[in-house]
Amino acid sequence: MARGWESKSIESQQNEPLEARYRKKSADEIERERQCHSLEMSKRRIVSELQITQSPGRRASLEAALQHLDAELAKLL
Repeated sequence: MARGWESKSIESQQNEPLEARYRKKSADEIERERQCHSLEMSKRRIVSELQITQSPGRRASLEAALQHLDAELAKLL
């Protein structure tokens, strides 16, 4: 039983730095991370659509959208 308590203590000590790091984030930092995640997901979707799209007009539109997303991500980072 002592081993069980000891391992739980170690586990909680290892998780403390992660929890403290998340508590220290401001609302602005959290919002920026959310925006970055959203832009990255959109970028992945567009890249996958580019791989299967054969229409030149659609391809040009997707490439423009991809450039826009890259610019927005650069602003956030």
